Amino acid sequence: MVCCDHHENAEGDIIEELYREHWPLVCGFLLRRTRDPHLAEDLAQETFVKATRALLGWRGENAAAWLLAIARNVLIDHVRRSRREPALPDPDELGVPPLHVEALDVRDVLDRLPERHRRLLTLVYLEGFSMVEVAAMTGENHSTIKTAVWRARAAFADSYGAAR
Repeated sequence: MVCCDHHENAEGDIIEELYREHWPLVCGFLLRRTRDPHLAEDLAQETFVKATRALLGWRGENAAAWLLAIARNVLIDHVRRSRREPALPDPDELGVPPLHVEALDVRDVLDRLPERHRRLLTLVYLEGFSMVEVAAMTGENHSTIKTAVWRARAAFADSYGAAR
């Protein structure tokens, strides 16, 4: 049984380190989405409980991206349970009118963008991650992501204007 105790201690150390290092990121993401500090903390705790249960399936990839994906799923589950809609980004942030036909045009333009542009715009404008969170998820620094998102927006605007 010593073997199992050692294994459990190692997992506990990993979770403790993930918690200490990534709690502010996860809690901040959930706070921005819920605008409720108590709910954000509850959902962040649930995120780390789920991360603990899923630790054996984690392959050591980017911890921030892994935890934020779990946090996003916890938030979606919470919204489904409470039957409320999460706060979605304002369509004006991409310069897109809120009409249904234009929404199809937006998807079409997004689909034609290079993969990196499409992924960055989706993470920031459709899924609501901040630039700091995207930087943590990708392992790149904040200024690199900020520049890349700016370029992706410019490419989107050019393509969207040409499509109309």
